[in-house]
Amino acid sequence: MANVQAVLSALEVFSRVPEKAALEQANTWLQDFQHSSEAWSTCNVLLLSPEAPLAAKLFAAQTFRAKVTYDLSQMQREDLLHLRDTLLTALETYHTGPRTILVQLCLAISALALQLPAWQDPVQSMIESFGRNPATVPALLQFLTVLPEEVTTNTKIPITDEDYKERAAQLLTMNAPKVTDLLAMYLQAPGVTFAVQMQVFNALSSWLAAGEIVAMSLLNSPLLPYTFQALASDDLFDSAVTAICDLIHETQEVDDNMPVIEVIVPQVIALKPKLVECKEDPEKIRGFARIFAEAGEAYRGLLLHHPDTFFPIVEAIGECSAYPDLDIVPITFNFWMRLAQSIGKKSSVPPLFLDAYKALMSVIIRHLHFPADITSLTGQEAENFRSFRHVMGDTLKDCCGVLGTEQCLSAAYELITSGLARPNISWQEIEAPLFAMRSMGAEVDSNDDKAVPKIMDLIPSLPLHPRVRYAALLIISRYTEWINKHPDYIPYQLQYISTGFEDTDQEVNAAAGQALKYLCQDCRRHLVEFLPQLHSFLATMGTKLAQDDKVQVYEAIAYVISAMPMEQAAQSLRTFSLDILGRVHTLASKTAPATKEELVSIAHDLENLEVMLGVVQSFGEQLPTACQNTHQEAWAVFEPFLEKYGGDYPICERTTRVLRAGLTFFGASVLPITPSVLSRMGACFETTGFSSYLWLAGKLVGRFGEEGDPAIRAAFKDVYERASNKMVALLHEKTPQMIPDVMEDYLHMTLQMVEFAPDVFFPSPAFAVAFRVAMAGLTLVYTDIAYAGIDLIRTVLAHECLAPATQPPPPKFPIYAQAIRPVVEQEGSTVTGYLLSGLVGDFPEESIHMVITIFRVLARLWPQQLLVWLPLATQLLPSTAAPDAVKAAFLADMTSTIQAGDTDKVKYGITSLHRASRKARDRRRMGPMDG
Repeated sequence: MANVQAVLSALEVFSRVPEKAALEQANTWLQDFQHSSEAWSTCNVLLLSPEAPLAAKLFAAQTFRAKVTYDLSQMQREDLLHLRDTLLTALETYHTGPRTILVQLCLAISALALQLPAWQDPVQSMIESFGRNPATVPALLQFLTVLPEEVTTNTKIPITDEDYKERAAQLLTMNAPKVTDLLAMYLQAPGVTFAVQMQVFNALSSWLAAGEIVAMSLLNSPLLPYTFQALASDDLFDSAVTAICDLIHETQEVDDNMPVIEVIVPQVIALKPKLVECKEDPEKIRGFARIFAEAGEAYRGLLLHHPDTFFPIVEAIGECSAYPDLDIVPITFNFWMRLAQSIGKKSSVPPLFLDAYKALMSVIIRHLHFPADITSLTGQEAENFRSFRHVMGDTLKDCCGVLGTEQCLSAAYELITSGLARPNISWQEIEAPLFAMRSMGAEVDSNDDKAVPKIMDLIPSLPLHPRVRYAALLIISRYTEWINKHPDYIPYQLQYISTGFEDTDQEVNAAAGQALKYLCQDCRRHLVEFLPQLHSFLATMGTKLAQDDKVQVYEAIAYVISAMPMEQAAQSLRTFSLDILGRVHTLASKTAPATKEELVSIAHDLENLEVMLGVVQSFGEQLPTACQNTHQEAWAVFEPFLEKYGGDYPICERTTRVLRAGLTFFGASVLPITPSVLSRMGACFETTGFSSYLWLAGKLVGRFGEEGDPAIRAAFKDVYERASNKMVALLHEKTPQMIPDVMEDYLHMTLQMVEFAPDVFFPSPAFAVAFRVAMAGLTLVYTDIAYAGIDLIRTVLAHECLAPATQPPPPKFPIYAQAIRPVVEQEGSTVTGYLLSGLVGDFPEESIHMVITIFRVLARLWPQQLLVWLPLATQLLPSTAAPDAVKAAFLADMTSTIQAGDTDKVKYGITSLHRASRKARDRRRMGPMDG
């Protein structure tokens, strides 16, 4: 009774509005209780006690389900039949509900049936116990519904593959005929209620979906005709629709199921008039659409080979596609896609199907229309509609696959030209076919000389409405590969794009930027002669453009530059770069502090420069004449700029990214300025604590770490030690969780150090700091940081200097080893705890092999210390992640392995702990109050 009262007290917390801490405490206690062996008897008392509150009874039922899944091993085998009887007694008690408890009990009984061969025929037993009394039949049907789902989908049940196959066959396959007859009997039983009939359909769907009741077995069963008849009932409609769809799905193997298909198809076709009868009832139309689409997909081969018989299904699907409710329309899309794929494999297309896709194309373009009053859509509704238009665009591509892109484009073109000939045409009537043209653009042949030229000629004459201009600009974006083959159109498109930048609508500006980018990307060789025009465009329009649009213009220009001969490209890149660097220099030279607006403007300039360098990438090892001294000129601008404004975070971000792009562009040419850059990175991080300075320093170490220049080695040491001293200060003021970006970039920099500059990394006093920062990284839930921390510790401990493979070892190895050993001995206990905690916690799966390597090294080189460190670290692991029995087994395995000196077996101890903790965590993800 003490356990009962404790459970009731913990559950009572959920009925109040408690503090978060109290809620978490109660939740944890209930989870721990569910693990315990006492939970069996306590939950039996709660479940069968009339005065227990409903929440307690539900918790008891959920606990039985969890324990049958995870903890059956807690019971003696001879007690399992008694457990079965306990659950059946509870099911008898709750046969009228509540449904939540009934479902949990049925799931528990199903999981037990799978694991209890001594219960010889659970299905027959349940039929005998619950199937003869009309009052308990609903409980039996609930069990029959969940049994196939539980047997086929609950992967948590511990059972061997061989036992599973044998038992699943006994439970399901051998009982399928019996269940089929039983469901048919209940469906037609005198006085049967809609509720029971609905359960029959749900159970039928479950057995069909599991593949246990096969379609052919229903050929002479009353289940088949009655399922279609049930569509006339509002109460049974949804359940019948699902059962029919599952039945059709199970007949996809047409050759094996032809007799039953011949029964199903006429009944499906007979539903077609219902689309007109029920047109005012979207839910009914949704159900019919599901049936027709399922039939169309399952029988599409028959549709093509026997259109005279099966084409009414296509017509019905077409009517569903044309329905105005856009939540229903996409039910049909998968059918049209798969049918188009099948048609594409045929040498000719039957005329009926050509007509169907022509009608579909018209329907989709009609659906693409924005409402007459676009303000009638809420923000989310407008976003959903825009997203759905792209889905409809994919169906237009299917139309292209059947009809040919030229015919589809021509149809959209005719819609626009005929519309333009009418007075007072709405912008929606122009925009929708334009959007269709854009969607179909991916299918356009770049050699098309019929439809596309007419579209290109049409664009300049379109109305000036912003939505029309937006759509037209995006057509240009999509058709740039065609324009590349027809460069005569470039001047007209450039003019149209340029006008788009002048529009007051920001979306039109953005579309113009996108169009320019793709035009320059795909037509770069034709646009070289237009580069002066683009340069003057930036000079006159640059200040008026939003930054996102300006970025696209610079990216576009960079594509054109990349198509030039190298010397000419270098000179052009220099021209655009010096424009930006000149503004940076001017700002850095000002005696008065920069305003916020000036700093924002320069940050945008730097972003534009980065984008250009990102497109051009590099001119190779041998720089063109125009670029040979540019890196020194640029650094002469950037260094004083950073000294003055490096404390502004956006400036820091943008400058370091530009410098990184410059490193890629100039390559080894930047060696002479590398010490100065590293020194500035160290000084800036020391002053600001901004992680980007460490990020760039790490990139420089990775690029030039093997250079022997004493000035560069000294610069590595300087930035390493400055950064480490700053990390000590930061971690004194803040927790690692507060500075994840700094932690990550520091660790990545030190990983570069240990790989490329171990002579700098190990002997420095900063080494102990780096190791401690790596340890701190293990405590963070950020996957990349934890991984980097583990990687650094593994790299240090697995370094050859601790067990050199060659004799004599390299001269610096003893120095490295001398630096590593005292740090490991001082921090070993803590690092062991962090590693085990992360192993049963949030370490990324791909890092586990590194944890195994670390423990192997510790077991080999520090065995006695590890035997001291492990018990404390294991004891501190939370029981929620590692139950006491798991911890004890792990400690015993590791102790015997270390004492035997068999370090290869460390892997088994670590992986066993990891798997056991994952199992415990998976179980806890389903909280004690979850269904």
